[in-house]
Amino acid sequence: MNLRSVDLNLLVVLQALLAERHVSKAAERLQMSQPAVSRALQRLRQTLDDPFLVRIGNGYDLSARAVDLEKQLKPLLQDVASIMQPEEFNPELAEGVVKLTGLDLELILLMPDVVRMLREKAPKLRVEIVSQQPEHFEYLARGEVHFTITGLSPDSGQDQFRRFPIARTGHVCVMDQSNPLASQRSISLNDYAQASHGLVSITGKGPGMMDIELERFGLDRSVMLRLASFMSVAEFGQGSDLIFTLPEVMAQHLVKSSSLVIKPLPVEFDLPEVVLYLYWHERFHQDPMCRWVRSQLLSIFQPDL
Repeated sequence: MNLRSVDLNLLVVLQALLAERHVSKAAERLQMSQPAVSRALQRLRQTLDDPFLVRIGNGYDLSARAVDLEKQLKPLLQDVASIMQPEEFNPELAEGVVKLTGLDLELILLMPDVVRMLREKAPKLRVEIVSQQPEHFEYLARGEVHFTITGLSPDSGQDQFRRFPIARTGHVCVMDQSNPLASQRSISLNDYAQASHGLVSITGKGPGMMDIELERFGLDRSVMLRLASFMSVAEFGQGSDLIFTLPEVMAQHLVKSSSLVIKPLPVEFDLPEVVLYLYWHERFHQDPMCRWVRSQLLSIFQPDL
């Protein structure tokens, strides 16, 4: 039998008929009209080729097949109801794994509080930090990770991804304390352009943001070192003449326990804020575990919402 040709609502009517053994009582139980239940019974008889209710004396009893069906219907309809109910997530009992990806420094800055929260509220839930690759949005699309933290935007398929901001920060200069610019109260535009620069390039492509910004003033700079990770800035910056332009939230972490210092950028620059987002793919938007994790992250990163 092709299930597409069957009205599965008839099974609900059949369950009431078998329980009440009477059309009027079944209609009352279902809050339907008696003619509607009678029509449903007629359709059931035609579809399954069985009377279901057979007359005995002044009432009705079940046919032999109806006796068998009565035993099967209850668990069957309970299973259907379970499928149709939204899945619940109990963090105290939940087992599974939450997979995140992001740059090392972003994860160090933002994820420790998240992991501590998960250990407290969902102790059986495991966390995997996946090394971020250039195609991290493809990781999301393929379902290989649940979340990614990044300040970048997907090149394509923007409608497949959802996000909310978890950090906002401006830009600053970072340099060794022995750098002549470190002793100046402010750095002039020309001094900035003439300095030796280090550049962190996550994508490894094209000029840096500050190169484009300097072009507005008819200036350029010498990028003497190009790095692929923020984590190595302190090692390469200490004891050198290089200056790095970094998001302030990252710079504050990098200068700890190092000889690096933070200085403001030249006042001529008018840079937009760096916004770090938590991204997830549409495939996990309604997943109960991911919905719960997102709600907890919102409480950590956007407590006023």
